[in-house]
Amino acid sequence: MRLETAIQRQFGAAAARYAASDYHRAGPDLAAMLEAASPRGDERVLDVGCGAGHTALAFAPQVREVVGLDLTNAMLDEARGLAARRGTLNLRLERGDAMALPYADACFDLVTCRQCAHHFERPEAALREAARVLRPGGRLVLVDSVAPEDPAQDSFLNAIELLRDPSHVRDHSVSRWLGLLDAVGLAGECRRTWRLAIDFDDWVVRMATPPAVVAVLRGLLADATAGVRAGLAVRSGERAGFEIPIALFLATRAGRSPRL
Repeated sequence: MRLETAIQRQFGAAAARYAASDYHRAGPDLAAMLEAASPRGDERVLDVGCGAGHTALAFAPQVREVVGLDLTNAMLDEARGLAARRGTLNLRLERGDAMALPYADACFDLVTCRQCAHHFERPEAALREAARVLRPGGRLVLVDSVAPEDPAQDSFLNAIELLRDPSHVRDHSVSRWLGLLDAVGLAGECRRTWRLAIDFDDWVVRMATPPAVVAVLRGLLADATAGVRAGLAVRSGERAGFEIPIALFLATRAGRSPRL
């Protein structure tokens, strides 16, 4: 199955659950993104992988215009509904691919991407496209789950993520993301990291993971090595869960914008 098809199948079915998700609607990373971006009020913003629109809608009152881009029509429909209910008029929602953005060079002041980049088949291409559409001096604010630097913890986290969601590609480490940003000419830094506590039942229900796979995932949590268990705060049994590392990256396109 092509990755694009897998993404549309998984998130088309899950769109309403993501629209209603407390974390996606108001998680701490959302406030952290706004703080890192420090919008002046006149920016044109592109939200890549906008999903149900929570990030785009959070930025809309703070900027001149937001364009939300996503591969999945059902997600865009949820975002349109949320925008209509809030009376948001400066948000435009469009279908498109992060690795081939349908926009001219240097036409955005700010690009945001929240909890989406682990679905990028070619993250370097997505970052190169973000850099291309940013004006000189423009900024990218990217938040995503990240893999621990420890190889065993990295492998475990990515394995369970892929089993739960076939459209998952990879959680990259902080060092890997910084290297990718540098490679495409974006001066980046990791502004903040924190841990997201995952409730196992909520995690699999949100993605409608099949029961047979849920059973495999429970077994993996129960059999996790001591190092993985400690590194990811793995809990098994009735209150199964774990912690996912989250990181926020702020990167700037070289050059100076004439508006700054």
